[in-house]
Amino acid sequence: MSAIIAISNHKGGVGKTTSTVNIGAGLAMAGKKVLLIDMDPQANLTQSYGITKAEVSVYEVLKGEAKPEPVNVLENLDILPSTLDLSGAEMELSNEAGREYILHEAISEISENYDYILIDCPPSLGLLTINALTAADEVYIPLQAHYLAIKGLTKIIEVIGKVKKRLNKNVEITGVFVTQFDKRKVLHRDVVDTIYTYFQEKLFDTRIRDNISLAEAPSQGLDIFRYDNTCKGAEDYRALCQEILERHYQN
Repeated sequence: MSAIIAISNHKGGVGKTTSTVNIGAGLAMAGKKVLLIDMDPQANLTQSYGITKAEVSVYEVLKGEAKPEPVNVLENLDILPSTLDLSGAEMELSNEAGREYILHEAISEISENYDYILIDCPPSLGLLTINALTAADEVYIPLQAHYLAIKGLTKIIEVIGKVKKRLNKNVEITGVFVTQFDKRKVLHRDVVDTIYTYFQEKLFDTRIRDNISLAEAPSQGLDIFRYDNTCKGAEDYRALCQEILERHYQN
């Protein structure tokens, strides 16, 4: 049975896509069969793996025009890509019966092929994110080590609570991790302490440090491990993947 994880935060620039790309690559390197789903109309996840055109995107799947046809990009790693057309999906599906369950129904046909399905959510809490949360069992929240990042937490927790109550009783926030971290900054350390008071054991021990290679890798269509396997970014995402595997092994 696959673990379906939505990586979500309605605040932009927190490293959702970077994390989805590199967690997916790390889990695939560990021998797990992984599917990445790009639910963001900006299609940054899709572009990060150098996909410029695909026969079937998430848009066609949500519209009911095609079955999911994931694109294989690496050993053990497939992507269901996005397209700019997805930006119109929320309006086009607004009158569709059961519109919150479309992604759930679509991937139920292929989920048994994977150990992990990671969904990269858009930086909003609209219908696309609701579809991701309704399809997922777990939610991971990436957070910058900034005070304002904490201020926005209440809203996403509230939305996940509503989805759990009305649409998907199984969904839970199971992981939170800190991105763009600099241990030399007192503010960053203080923010991490505050995040821990919110989430306790759900906060991963690994901190994703600020690292230029993480910004450079997508422009080459590469994950951090193939771009620079020895940099801090690769070291941190490797450690985070190990934590994820250990948590699922324990459960």
